[in-house]
Amino acid sequence: MAALVKFPADTRFNLCLFWDVFNYLDAAAITGLMSALRPHLYRHSLGHGFAVHNTRSAQQDAAFEILGENALKLRPRNRPLPGYAPHGQSRLKELLNCYRFERTVLLADGRLEILLRSSL
Repeated sequence: MAALVKFPADTRFNLCLFWDVFNYLDAAAITGLMSALRPHLYRHSLGHGFAVHNTRSAQQDAAFEILGENALKLRPRNRPLPGYAPHGQSRLKELLNCYRFERTVLLADGRLEILLRSSL
């Protein structure tokens, strides 16, 4: 994973938008992603993503669009994405080891919206 997400050494992220990527990565890939991101985060870097509240939830593939400062648009994809293997909230807390869960919100469609803050 580190080889796939190589950033110049001086790159720093204020905000990482993960969308629903954690539903499609196995534990090793998430751990690799966090290892690759860690050197590029500030002490107060933020993250945002969507997960599932229940790991038995049906796959809800969506394409994401930023509409404005406080608004996202989700639209269904034409066909399912491969590799759907969601993690529960407690497991994600373990895997996202350079972040702490600042806030989670259960949405009406069963998605879990996650607001993250770096834990460096």
